[in-house]
Amino acid sequence: MTFVHMSANRQTEDRRPNVLVRVWRFYADGFKSMTVGKTLWAIIALKVVIFFVILRTVFFPDFLASKADGDDAKADYVRGELIHPHAPDSIPGDAG
Repeated sequence: MTFVHMSANRQTEDRRPNVLVRVWRFYADGFKSMTVGKTLWAIIALKVVIFFVILRTVFFPDFLASKADGDDAKADYVRGELIHPHAPDSIPGDAG
């Protein structure tokens, strides 16, 4: 009798969708039923775009592009700086 019960459970488990599909459906159904949450997620997405796209280009310019052209020249520049680092031209906050 136990064997019959286990085989019945196995058949119902085979019909269930994949775990990833069930997780996706769970979150999709929850997102569909949201009202205020959709607006909050839109604000979060906008902030992520601002942080990673706009601020990255403004505050983190491509430093190596100004020092060397091509991948090999960039690698040589980095290798040289690691082996024999140059002192910076000026230290921020240093008056002397």
